[in-house]
Amino acid sequence: MAVYTPDERDSDISLLEVYDTHTGERRILRQYDHLIEAPNWSKDGRSLYYNSRGKIWRYDLSGGYDEEIDTGFAANCNNDHVLSPDGKEIAVSHSEESWISKVYILPIKGGTPRLVTEKGPSYLHGWSPDGSQLAYCAFRPEGDGADIYTISTDGGEETRLTDAPGLNDGPEYSPDGKYIWFNSVRSGLMQIWRMKADGSEQTQMTFDEGWNSWFAHISPDGKRVVYICYKKGDLEPGEHLPHKNVELRMMNADGTNVQTIARLFGGQGTINVNSWSPDSREFAFVSYRLADKR
Repeated sequence: MAVYTPDERDSDISLLEVYDTHTGERRILRQYDHLIEAPNWSKDGRSLYYNSRGKIWRYDLSGGYDEEIDTGFAANCNNDHVLSPDGKEIAVSHSEESWISKVYILPIKGGTPRLVTEKGPSYLHGWSPDGSQLAYCAFRPEGDGADIYTISTDGGEETRLTDAPGLNDGPEYSPDGKYIWFNSVRSGLMQIWRMKADGSEQTQMTFDEGWNSWFAHISPDGKRVVYICYKKGDLEPGEHLPHKNVELRMMNADGTNVQTIARLFGGQGTINVNSWSPDSREFAFVSYRLADKR
């Protein structure tokens, strides 16, 4: 969920990276002299999709080149985008007037976006494994902050799943479709939570008193979860800002064996959406450097 305008960070140096969970090694794929955010790994394993300057781009892993995806009128896409389970479509969060984000679906190769959420602001994070539902964070008049909603990919009436005060964000389906993982400030700091896909049995999964935890991403095999952490005091629990020293952590899907696997300069844009490789071995993320303006 981005609340800044793109030109505020356009001079950021962005490093598109991959982490190998078997070896523990980080590998830089490419360095950009401008802001890129939130890579998705394609279902065929050949590409990474990311947003930059309001557009969606594809990085070809074998060729090492980038190409812009034709998103039509959706020229203000933020870092909340998700690929369909079959890999044929991409859903984006595009901001219209007054930066009010709504969710659209278009072909992965480009085309005319189709509106899904009539209401905004809506920030996409999850697509159900059966392809029928989208999960997103939304601000609505009836809520006290932001809540998790789901909606049919055909649009129509949305379903509210959370009603806890404050920010509830980052909803993402488990590979079996039984659960939605999300993050919430309801316990004080931002923590990772999990609920059944119908919103029942909302259960806290992380309990770190020194860190704010965001954006849980489940591996395709359903065994591991990677997420990003901000140190307590560096920001408010409901903020996920850029230009922060953060940690990437990984844990088992039952919440055990929590490990810090990477430390980096980043935050907003680093790993907002699921970026696991199809074989569950690697995931992609973005770290940043500040441009030297001397």
